[in-house]
Amino acid sequence: MKAVGYLHALPIDHPEALHDIELPVPEVSGHDLLVEVRAVSVNPVDTKLRRNPANNSDEYKVLGFDAAGIVKAVGELVTLFRPGDEVWYAGSIPRQGSNAEFQRVDERIVGRKPARLDFAQAAALPLTGMTAWELLFDRFGLNPDIAQPDVELLIVGAGGGVGSVMLQLANLIPQATIISTASRPDTHTWVRRLGADHVIDHSRNLFEELQHAGFSGVTHVASLTHTYQHYPALVNALRPQGKLGLIDDPSGPIDIIQMKRKSLSLHWEFMFTRPFYATHDMIRQHHILNRLARLVDEGHIQSTMNAHYGVINAENLRL
Repeated sequence: MKAVGYLHALPIDHPEALHDIELPVPEVSGHDLLVEVRAVSVNPVDTKLRRNPANNSDEYKVLGFDAAGIVKAVGELVTLFRPGDEVWYAGSIPRQGSNAEFQRVDERIVGRKPARLDFAQAAALPLTGMTAWELLFDRFGLNPDIAQPDVELLIVGAGGGVGSVMLQLANLIPQATIISTASRPDTHTWVRRLGADHVIDHSRNLFEELQHAGFSGVTHVASLTHTYQHYPALVNALRPQGKLGLIDDPSGPIDIIQMKRKSLSLHWEFMFTRPFYATHDMIRQHHILNRLARLVDEGHIQSTMNAHYGVINAENLRL
């Protein structure tokens, strides 16, 4: 089968950074599906892994996580899918990725593809959608089906991939107040369109911006970018017993002692944790993806795809 792989951590403009290669079609067993990949998307994690010198080896590594495709074969323990099913998923770091004609993926981290989206539109959502869902509803413990008028959620970096989905999911929480950050007029318009009740400028002190917007504090902060830069202001902004969640890699150490007086809690979200460790609740990602598919088909969630680069090959993935 055709695939795109790499051997060594090189700048993306280096001619040897990515290679068009031929690999055997994976064999499936157990809970595995063999998926014919129809579309993929590129995420920051692809770049981070490719740049990591520890990944250098004599065997090609295939990157790619978000994917949508068709099930072609199933392992003997598979119960959730059958050949011909259209699916979407975000993959697993230890396994070969989705930048290939076929991929082996565990059924417990796969969901049915939304019917109203084509393959390319669907491939843009699994990783960002699950990250947003897990942070809001697994880490924070919020509930999309119960009115929560006391919830005041600040999303830092809401105009990005995860933030754009998180805004749409947060709007499912009845009576919650959603505050988004944005610094450019176009991003301001975008987050308002996705459901932000209030928008503040993250190029300024966020605590002061909240005060100017009429808030003395918030109950939850989803910090999706530049956590190190904003950390002191976020601690100030959180109400006592509030929750701070983050997905980025802070550029410096954060002093968690600052959180003690308010009894604040810190929540890391890494969507790959469940498949990486094959946790007992790994199948929850199957259920999350199916719930997201229903929300898409019902018109509550829209795809965040904004560009289509054509066929899956090394030249296009360099873009």
